[in-house]
Amino acid sequence: MASEPTSNIAADNAGPGDLVIARPEGLYCPPGDFYIDPWQPVERAVITHAHSDHARFGHRHYLASRAGANVLLSRLPDISLQTLAYGERLDINGVTVSLHPAGHVLGSAQLRIEYGGRVWVASGDYKLDPDPTCDAFEPVRCDTFITESTFGLPIYRWDTPQTVFDGIDSWWRHNAAQGRASVLFCYSFGKAQRVLASVDAGIGPIFCHGAVEPLNRAYREAGVRLPPVRLVSEIPPKEKATFKQALIVAPPSAQGSAWLKRFGDYSDAFASGWMRLRGARRRRGVDRGFVLSDHADWPALQTAIHASGAQRVIVTHGSVEPMVRWLREQGLEAGAFATQYGDDTVEADALGSVETVTQDAVTHAPGDEARAPAFDANDTASRS
Repeated sequence: MASEPTSNIAADNAGPGDLVIARPEGLYCPPGDFYIDPWQPVERAVITHAHSDHARFGHRHYLASRAGANVLLSRLPDISLQTLAYGERLDINGVTVSLHPAGHVLGSAQLRIEYGGRVWVASGDYKLDPDPTCDAFEPVRCDTFITESTFGLPIYRWDTPQTVFDGIDSWWRHNAAQGRASVLFCYSFGKAQRVLASVDAGIGPIFCHGAVEPLNRAYREAGVRLPPVRLVSEIPPKEKATFKQALIVAPPSAQGSAWLKRFGDYSDAFASGWMRLRGARRRRGVDRGFVLSDHADWPALQTAIHASGAQRVIVTHGSVEPMVRWLREQGLEAGAFATQYGDDTVEADALGSVETVTQDAVTHAPGDEARAPAFDANDTASRS
């Protein structure tokens, strides 16, 4: 699909005095001396959201939205974390930063950077569709907008969320009437909670895989309303009848595993934006595919970029080159950053755990946190 290497686009895009540049460690703000969602250990990391391709162990200090603190700490326990409320401003080495809702998952944020009369916004991942489990996307005016493009092709156009959830309810209701369990595979952070908050809980009991429940707990602690959910592991293996009218929410990694045998007769489905592609459901080997994404579709990407007012746009991941070409056709200055951000597939969590990475991956010496400067000496790091 690509007509030129992303690295060439990135090189063409670089400019003197840019507020964000690409380094081997990640996206870097030179005047502020901090990184945005870096993939290698750094001194100061601003995290847009807690998905594993954007939030990693190993950084000395973390800055993230207050709304997403519970989720981030559930995935990266014991990090040195400082939080900001949405819209709250913080001075970092003379650079004014603030976080604004991205609508992607709980706590997801766009980072606004202001310095020397210029304003840049790094969007992280985002969506414009309504979602009861997170704050809605907020357009932020800027000179330069750094955008994702996970679904940056015209084929990706989402139905309204209510239409999708009506379809899930209808599938579940039909299975329940037939005495068959309904197993819905979806990513354990963000998608699972959105499903739980949006389906008709009156159809039958709801169960979750063990990898989903820690995220459910973090959402509830943040004030997000979810229906009562039981763990599959609470039911003895021989009591298959318990699941006959149930909805079971599980991560994609559970597909094809022996864990599914406990449900007896079941129908399975997968909820993802990738289900829009012809043949994706067949390749997944499930009975149903529901087109549900926590990323912006093609029209929403265009809407968000236009709403930013930016005359310069930098694309980070997804369908990078098609998006760059389209932006240039619109008369905008456009380029790309080569990053290690992925798509929904990075959230196919390992069986039985929320994260396979552990604190052992941290390379700096114990006690370094106490000696290193934080983002703001006047603020204390928050832990829980």
